[in-house]
Amino acid sequence: MKQATVQSQASASKHENTKGNRRGNTIRLAVQILFFLVVASIAFNQWLEGRGTAVPWLSDTCLHAICPFGGVVSIYQVIATGAFVQKIDQSAFILMYIVFSLAIVAGAVFCGWVCPLGSFQEWLASLGRKIFGKRFNGFIPQRIDKYLKFLRYIVLALVLYFTAVSTVLVFADYDPYHALFRFWSGEVALSALIVLGAVIVLSVFVDRPFCKYACPYGAVLGLFNYFRIFQLRRSETRCIDCKACDRVCPMNIVVSDGNAIRDHQCISCLKCTSEFACPVTSTVALSTTRL
Repeated sequence: MKQATVQSQASASKHENTKGNRRGNTIRLAVQILFFLVVASIAFNQWLEGRGTAVPWLSDTCLHAICPFGGVVSIYQVIATGAFVQKIDQSAFILMYIVFSLAIVAGAVFCGWVCPLGSFQEWLASLGRKIFGKRFNGFIPQRIDKYLKFLRYIVLALVLYFTAVSTVLVFADYDPYHALFRFWSGEVALSALIVLGAVIVLSVFVDRPFCKYACPYGAVLGLFNYFRIFQLRRSETRCIDCKACDRVCPMNIVVSDGNAIRDHQCISCLKCTSEFACPVTSTVALSTTRL
């Protein structure tokens, strides 16, 4: 009897939320495509600049200048010498402040909505789901995955250390983001191309592999999840335990276990919420108070 009631509630709620789910997914995809095209345009224009045909208002912009992580790795250098790390300028610091402000409010929004490399991995994941179905994103056992997720903090520590010591943006030689938008230019280090190739292959098996296990900027932004103003929250009373929130999470977070999701891996993509995947209205949502 209870199971029948739960199924009935799920069916009614799913019908009620279908339009909202589609609208939420469409808006997020549009935002992702917009930022991807903006970065791609800047990268292509930078290549054109070397040939004397660049768009004037974009010609002074480079990929490193619009990467907010450049501000993070430059902090020590700016404090110690007053100068920026090589290839980084003030724009990277401005972007860093903007992204950090967003993170204080709602967590790693940059990762889930803006980062073009993250979006690229998600789009490759669509192929993986078609090939492997339910097995996709489940090849790495949870007992191993929970430890692998801390690898990106080791990467962060190494990047910060070697950048401070060398005053050079050392991560550029391994950065798949830079390689993705400049692989055809002949200016990308072989090591970065190899990392990009690995990310492309792994993305067909694992959702957002670079974000999960290696991204140093994601490691920084993930720390904001512990004290951000708007937390992802789940209503225990409205939850029908369908596990839809768990299945759609690209970072393998078990959303259905708690009232507030404070996991350092959360990228604030909102795919688990009632605006996207959860079939029950107002059950999983961004909120400052308990649902």
